[in-house]
Amino acid sequence: MLPSSNALFVFDAAARNGSFTAAAAELNVTQPAVSRMLGQFEEHLGVRLFDRKAGRAVLTEEGEQLYRRVLEGFRSIENGLVEIERRRKGTETVTLSVSSAFTTHWLMPRIDKLQKQFPQVDLRFQLISGALRGPVENVDLGMRFRDRDEPSSGGTLVMKEVMLPMCSPTYLGATDPTEGNTIIRLAETPGDWAADYASLLTGRRGAAKGLSFTDYAVVMQAALLGQGIALGWLTVASHWLLTGALVPASDTLTTTRRLCEFLPPRNRPMRPIAAEIRDWIIAQMRIELAAIDRQYPRLGLMPACY
Repeated sequence: MLPSSNALFVFDAAARNGSFTAAAAELNVTQPAVSRMLGQFEEHLGVRLFDRKAGRAVLTEEGEQLYRRVLEGFRSIENGLVEIERRRKGTETVTLSVSSAFTTHWLMPRIDKLQKQFPQVDLRFQLISGALRGPVENVDLGMRFRDRDEPSSGGTLVMKEVMLPMCSPTYLGATDPTEGNTIIRLAETPGDWAADYASLLTGRRGAAKGLSFTDYAVVMQAALLGQGIALGWLTVASHWLLTGALVPASDTLTTTRRLCEFLPPRNRPMRPIAAEIRDWIIAQMRIELAAIDRQYPRLGLMPACY
């Protein structure tokens, strides 16, 4: 549908600069040549791409639509060239689509360990601040939750969805019974999760107060700072349980029908290096949960998670 591939380069330069004259200077051609090329392009497409106003070239609605696509295409080509160059130098880029909370509270404490395991990998992240949702596209690996009754998308199990009320040891030790608990929650979580627990281990009996955040990474940070009790997803909070920075605020786990999985990208094949990183993360998490199970055997952690 193009009269010439050169038309895209000329169109990009004119759209980016907002001027045929500036585009001509960038491309080292004359301004009439740019004007002629874009006129032929518009005639071929049957639409105007630019409005010429007082020496400026302003994109029309159709021009804006095409420019977005051209920009995406050029960026994709550039990313491919960068990837080829990195591979030539022995480096591979792997992009993970994961939550900001998982990255901050589980992955960051062991990122040096991961980099030592995969020294040739340049890690990039597509971070999701709220609930883990959305398609896994244009990345190498994505963490998502799926109901057990939903059809599989070829994911690999990380663990079942298991949560546990958690707080800092300092918060747990402050046992003034006249005070109420501060319940820290993720804004997207429906209802009051604390109502599902008959009692919490803090001994506080006063009226509960609340803190609500749209980013689960902040929910965890507030619990670590002793600001209250958070419902801790073990896929995120297991590191802090193991180190003792967070402790159980209940002896009861909450389990759901959902599974946490690593999904391959749906628009391209899984790369071997991405599969290796996936398997390493899953193995590390299982080792960590087994250690927490030994630390708190009353919880029955491993049977609940797997």
